[in-house]
Amino acid sequence: MKEDSGALNILHKITNGDDVENETKTNIALLLKQLDLHLLNDTLRRISPQTRLNPVPVKDDTELLKSFWGKGEQSVLESTEFTSDRGFSFSDGCGEMRYVWAKPGDAEAPCVTCGAQGVLFPGGRTDDEGKIDYETKGEVYKDLVTFLKEKLGKFSENMSKQEIRFSEEQQKNQTDEVPKKEEADVICKAVSGTDKSKLEKNQINFGKSQMARRLEPSLNWRTTVDRKKRKKRSGRSGEQRAPEGRCRVRDSHGDGKEMQDRTFPHEQSAWLCLRDKEASSSVRRKISVKESQEEKRRGKLGKTRASVSSGRAQLSCKSVDKAEETISESSSESEEDEEPPDHRQEANADLPSEYWQIQKLVKYLKGGNQTATVIALCSMRDFNLAQETCQLAIRDVGGLEVLINLLDTDEVKCKIGSLKILKEISRNPQIRRNIVDLGSLPIMVNILSSPYKTLKCLAAETIANVAQFKRARRLVRQHGGITRLVALLDCAQNSVEPAQLSLYETRDVEVARCGALALWSCSKSYSNKEAIRKAGGIPLLARLLKTSHEDMLIPVVGTLQECASEENYRVAIKAERIIENLVKNLNSENEQLQEHCAMAIYQCAEDEETRDLVRLHGGLKPLASLLSNTDNKQRLAAVTGAIWKCSISKENVTKFREYKAIETLVGLLTDQPEEVLVNVVGALGECCQDYENQVIVRKCGGIQPLVNLLVGINQALLVNVTKAVGACAVEPESMVIIDRLDGVRLLWSLLKNPHPDVKASAAWALCPCIQNAKDAGEMVRSFVGGLELVVNLLKSDNKEVLSSVCAAITNIAKDQENLAVITDHGVVPLLSKLANTNNDKLRCHLAEAISRCCMWGRNRVAFGEHKAVAPLVQYLKSNDTNVHRATAQALYQLSEDPDNCITMHENGAVKLLLDMVGSPDQELQEAAAGCISNIRRLALAAEKARYN
Repeated sequence: MKEDSGALNILHKITNGDDVENETKTNIALLLKQLDLHLLNDTLRRISPQTRLNPVPVKDDTELLKSFWGKGEQSVLESTEFTSDRGFSFSDGCGEMRYVWAKPGDAEAPCVTCGAQGVLFPGGRTDDEGKIDYETKGEVYKDLVTFLKEKLGKFSENMSKQEIRFSEEQQKNQTDEVPKKEEADVICKAVSGTDKSKLEKNQINFGKSQMARRLEPSLNWRTTVDRKKRKKRSGRSGEQRAPEGRCRVRDSHGDGKEMQDRTFPHEQSAWLCLRDKEASSSVRRKISVKESQEEKRRGKLGKTRASVSSGRAQLSCKSVDKAEETISESSSESEEDEEPPDHRQEANADLPSEYWQIQKLVKYLKGGNQTATVIALCSMRDFNLAQETCQLAIRDVGGLEVLINLLDTDEVKCKIGSLKILKEISRNPQIRRNIVDLGSLPIMVNILSSPYKTLKCLAAETIANVAQFKRARRLVRQHGGITRLVALLDCAQNSVEPAQLSLYETRDVEVARCGALALWSCSKSYSNKEAIRKAGGIPLLARLLKTSHEDMLIPVVGTLQECASEENYRVAIKAERIIENLVKNLNSENEQLQEHCAMAIYQCAEDEETRDLVRLHGGLKPLASLLSNTDNKQRLAAVTGAIWKCSISKENVTKFREYKAIETLVGLLTDQPEEVLVNVVGALGECCQDYENQVIVRKCGGIQPLVNLLVGINQALLVNVTKAVGACAVEPESMVIIDRLDGVRLLWSLLKNPHPDVKASAAWALCPCIQNAKDAGEMVRSFVGGLELVVNLLKSDNKEVLSSVCAAITNIAKDQENLAVITDHGVVPLLSKLANTNNDKLRCHLAEAISRCCMWGRNRVAFGEHKAVAPLVQYLKSNDTNVHRATAQALYQLSEDPDNCITMHENGAVKLLLDMVGSPDQELQEAAAGCISNIRRLALAAEKARYN
């Protein structure tokens, strides 16, 4: 047991006295209190093991015994029934007894007393006078069945014959009842503990709780409370007690909407009401728990509140109705951004004085005149509105509604004061969601058209803070906010440069800055990006990019960075010559501006022309120099990303080698966050396509950290690192290091990765490893199950995986023993199934794999049997020379079989091959000529046979 608040009151009275012996009195009081608690704990420990009987098992045993009624020697009991005396029943709140008549077949029917302490005998009603004998005699038994076994011989004998059936039924009943009891006990303990803690808090924080009780809740909170009250009223209406003789029972869902009247005997009505109430409460609790779990899985907030209903004195604890409320809202949009849960300050929590002072100011906002409102707004701004307690104080007392209502007034000063406060507190994720829920965005969008520039700036900045989740961004677009924000960018042409600006021009620049800031937040949505482009935002952003205002440049470049992910924007960015200004701002001293410029280049450099523009405008050197500063990780990630994309062009790789960027990138392979590593490894993978850079990476010790990264789990990182390792494996000395570090085995294990991109990249990386390994055949066979794994990947649906695996099989099949193994694993039918494809990349590598696999046994014949020859002939109609070369080589190998030659001739292969004999590609010439030669020899042999 825990110490209650009585001890605190005693100590308070003692310490307030003027007696010099206060310390002695205090010690005595504490000792007495400890003794009292010790005695109570000891008593509880002694009585807790004792089991107390309740109506549920008595009724269950009685109902169970009814199933064994009957007459005859084999029957257990002839009958059992309750007495009609309701004065002493478990459920009426007056006593603890209930009397049962149990009549066996071989004796008189004894009247058994079922009390809370157990089953007693004799007792009950006498036969001669029909009165109740209240005197307790004899031994106490734990339940009715145990008593009957001990006292009635016939019952014990017959019961032993049906022991198994009875035990199963009894165990089933116990299994059904125990969870309900345990659940009720747990809830009762939780409620009692909560009540006690609340009592102590109320005594300590009495003044604060009284003040909080007088405050008016916000609209959202009032709606929630009203909904809960309606639930409680409907619940109470469903639990009204029926007249005597009838029991009004709640339906199984416990929602209080449908009621049923059922007639039961007087003795059972109270019990049935009690049990149905327990069942419905249990159902409600289970439903609430299930709903709570579902809400948590969706990232929403579930808030549970327990309410205690008056129970009966015989229960070990009172019945509890647990109601669950969901406070947070979710947007209908499936891609809604997750927001932190909505926390509300408890009335009894220890809050700073600012919390209560701000709530007083909100009262003045609600009831004051114009002057009082302006003064209250100014006073509220004196508080630290960046502090969460101050923000929630405004929200909890309904201040958000008042501030938003002020935006609808005609008083400019009130609007300015309200927007300044909303701008500060809207940085809180909870507050910004509440602001949107209260319908403030349409009002702010309308203010963007106001003639007052200060109002425009404040409204745009507030929208920038609020539009951090998609529902808010969608509302801005739907109410015409994008068009109005783009219009804010159209400041005077001569206002762009900072030199000698007038006050009016300075305000124009500030309006444009705030508009760009809001567009930056809104541009995270694809629909908003399109709306900005259609509203003519790109030329205005391009013009603002020429300014020297750094606070203007950051939101402008940030907006371009977000929008550059779309192809339409990248085309417009090239047309507006924005790349030149982005490169120029890379040399700025502002790290944030450098970061956003690098990110914009990263987005735009997907296009080859943009990569060339970055090089022509001198952007590669500042990017390489920014690699040396590794303190700012976000900027480092942006810079390495820009270098990665620019490295796709070979001319840029040459420049990076001149600027010593390769060595710097190798040094960044360790002790960096994953977003940096992904870009660094991606850049090295592109740079290592050049042989000289492969040597640089090896000499700088870059092979080992690259191989170490093969054991990661980041998908993007694995894709890039496999490509980098594969590129390094082309260089023989690097391949020796990779093999020594067990890199090939790690690459092979990545073929089991669930992500198709990782599988494909690993298979591509294995190709140069197999080509350049000293004993490639033996190395491949050393991987247990490796060849079977590769063959099974031919069942994939991903074209890139299929292409890479075909390329790997081409290299594996160069070893005759490995070719025999993969043939046994069914490589021929799997390759034949892929023949009907229109993907030129897959066609090329598939034809090469078929050409290699033809060199074992009767695989040539098997390809013909699996209908792979005719589709291969159609590959010759492709526009890709690589496909022509690989297909001609495959047809040349297949033409060694006469049946395949016939199929080729029937599908028009000769005419197509004749055109390729004149190709400048020597390998294609030889393969086409060899295939035509085989077909012609077969035709001559057939002609000769016919004449003979």
